[in-house]
Amino acid sequence: MGTRNAKKIPSIWAGQVALLLVILGICEVLVRTETVSSLYLPAPSQVFRELFKLFGDGEIWKHLYVTLAEFVAGYGIAALGGLAVGMALVLVPWAERFFRPYLSALMAIPKVTIVPLLALWLGIGITHKISIVFLFCFFTITVNTMTGIKQTADNHLKVAKVFEATRYQTIMKVILPSAAPTIFAALRISAATGLVGALFGEMLASKDGLGNILVKATSLYNTAQAFAIVALVTVVSVLIISLIDWLERSVFLKWKSA
Repeated sequence: MGTRNAKKIPSIWAGQVALLLVILGICEVLVRTETVSSLYLPAPSQVFRELFKLFGDGEIWKHLYVTLAEFVAGYGIAALGGLAVGMALVLVPWAERFFRPYLSALMAIPKVTIVPLLALWLGIGITHKISIVFLFCFFTITVNTMTGIKQTADNHLKVAKVFEATRYQTIMKVILPSAAPTIFAALRISAATGLVGALFGEMLASKDGLGNILVKATSLYNTAQAFAIVALVTVVSVLIISLIDWLERSVFLKWKSA
């Protein structure tokens, strides 16, 4: 079965590449035949030229670094905080009942209404962007951590109790391995939304970052450059999610089997 699946992987990749080329080809034809104006949809060749131009002058690296720094800081704090808070709310008997109304109320607040206030409280520096990324990620990770822990099978907990496992051993050997798939799902979702949060903050108020370039491109009606930034962000997002998938396979699965 494993060999059969391994043989299918190259054909799946080939199909994915073929589909992407077909879509890009259709877009190219639509623009070149002026069926669609390049003001609204640039040709893929124009987008690639803009990407080469952005990387050619080297200016893009500074903006990419700023966006990634904001994302990594905010996402890291949200991941650690979400895991810690989610575990505490479930593992401490009274905590979830006491804090759930507050957690639900905070989750219900639209993030877009908080962002201007964050700018008022924190200014428009990197702390502002980190806070936005944190808001976009924290609640998803917290709720999924709670859900994953609650899905731990009672039989597994009973076996740990029979073998006189300590509280720490029960958490590390039983609860976290059971909750890990749900937690990693939240980490993947939050990675994409967190990067969007960093861009959103930069688009509102920033002198640097990919969001700042995107605002300038759209204000000048440079649609090709705007699409180039969107394509770059998409690639970065896919790479980040792939890294999380790799961590799940190489770290969690080995830890679980051990």
